[in-house]
Amino acid sequence: MFRALGHRNYRLFFCGQIISLIGTWMQSIAQAWLVYRLTKSPLLLGLVGFSGQIPIFIFAPLGGLFADRHSRHRTVIATQTTSMLLAFILAALTLLGNVRVWEVMLLAALLGVVNAFDIPTRQAFIIEMVVPEDLINAIALNSAMFNGARILGPAIAGITVAAIGEGWCFFANGASYIAVIIGLLLMTITPRERTVHTVSGLESVLEGFRFVWHTGPIRALLLLLGLVSLTGMPYAVLMPVFADKILHSDARGLGLLMGSTGVGALLATLVMAARREVRGLGRWIIFASSGFGLSLILFSFSRSLLLSVALLLPAGFCMLIQMASSNTLIQTMVPDALRGRVMSVYSMMFMGMAPFGALSAGAIAHHVGAPLTVALGGALCIAGSMVFGWKWPAFRGEARQLIVAQGMRGGEPPEEMNGQLDALSGRKNSSSSGH
Repeated sequence: MFRALGHRNYRLFFCGQIISLIGTWMQSIAQAWLVYRLTKSPLLLGLVGFSGQIPIFIFAPLGGLFADRHSRHRTVIATQTTSMLLAFILAALTLLGNVRVWEVMLLAALLGVVNAFDIPTRQAFIIEMVVPEDLINAIALNSAMFNGARILGPAIAGITVAAIGEGWCFFANGASYIAVIIGLLLMTITPRERTVHTVSGLESVLEGFRFVWHTGPIRALLLLLGLVSLTGMPYAVLMPVFADKILHSDARGLGLLMGSTGVGALLATLVMAARREVRGLGRWIIFASSGFGLSLILFSFSRSLLLSVALLLPAGFCMLIQMASSNTLIQTMVPDALRGRVMSVYSMMFMGMAPFGALSAGAIAHHVGAPLTVALGGALCIAGSMVFGWKWPAFRGEARQLIVAQGMRGGEPPEEMNGQLDALSGRKNSSSSGH
C-alpha cells in the first residue's frame, strides 16, 4: 500500500507536501470564514472563490506547456516559494487589522495564477519520482496526503480562528511551505533530455488540446470531471453558510464539516492505494459520481450538525474515488511528451471549472438559499454519471489500447502512438519534450 515511499525522491516530496497541505487547508478555511465574517454574503464568498480559481482555467494550458518544456523540479520549487510569500502577505495584512475583502480577492487571484503552473507541473512530476509500475500507488498516496491534511487542517483552523483569529492560520500556512521547499531541494533528479522545439508555444498548447479531444476515453473522463467540479464541488464554498445559518454553529462547526469530507476521502485513498491495476476504474467512476451527487442531496436536507457531518463522509469518499480514478486512467493513457499539457486540461476541468461553479452557486444561493443550490448540484452530478455510464463501454477498447501502448512507461510514446500524434497535430515530428 505504501510502496511508492520506497523511492527517496517521492518520500521527500510526500513528507514536505503533507506539512504544507495542512497549512493550505488551514488558510482555505480561515479565508472563507474571514470573508463571511466581514460580509455575511454568500455572493461575496462565491466571488472570492471565483477569483482564486479562474486563473487556473485561463493559465493552466501555459502551465502545462511550461511543464513539458522546462524542468518540472525547478518549476515546483519556484511555485511553492511564491505561494509561501503570498501567504505571508495575507497574514501580515490580517494580523495588522487592515485586511479588506478586495485584498483577499487579489491575493487569491495571484495564488490562482501560481497554481495554474504548479498543479499540472506537480501532476506531471510524479512519474519522475517513481518507477512506472508504482505510478498508481503514488497517485493514490498523493490523494491520501491531500485528504489527510484535509482532516487535520480544517480542525486546526477551526480551533485557531476561534481562539486567536484568522491571521495566524495564514502565517502557519506560509511557514508550512518551508518543509516542502527543503524536501524539493534535497532531491536528486535526473534531468530530462532537452529537445529543439520547431513550432510555436501556441501550436504546442493546441497539440495537447487536440490529443485530449480526439482521444475518446480521456475526453469522456475530463467532461464528467468538469461537470462534477462545476455543479457539485461548489458545496464547499457554501459551507460557512451551512455552518452559520443552517446548522447554527461557528468556525469549529465549519472545521468539523470540512474535516468530515476529508475523513471520507482519506478512506477512499486507502482503497485506491491497495489497487495494482486500472481494470474496473471506469465502473468505479460511474458509481462514485452518482454517490457523490446523492450524498449532496441528502446533506442539503439535514438540519443537524452531527447528521451533516455523517453525510459528508460518503461525499468525500465518492469525490476522491472519482478524482483519483480519473487521474490514474489519464496518466496511464497519455505519453510523457504530452503529460504536462494533458494534465493542464485535467487541472482546468478539476480546478478551473470550480470558479464558475463557485460564482454561480453564490449567486443562486443568494436567491434560493444554500440547501436548494447544493441539492440541484447533486442532481446534475447524478445525471452526468448516467450519461458517462451510457457512453463509457464504447471507449473501453480504445482505453485498453492506449494503456497497453504506454505500458505504464514514462518515456517517449511508441511508434504507433507517434503516428497517432502526428495525425492529430497535422504534422510530423512532434516538438514536445520527453525523457
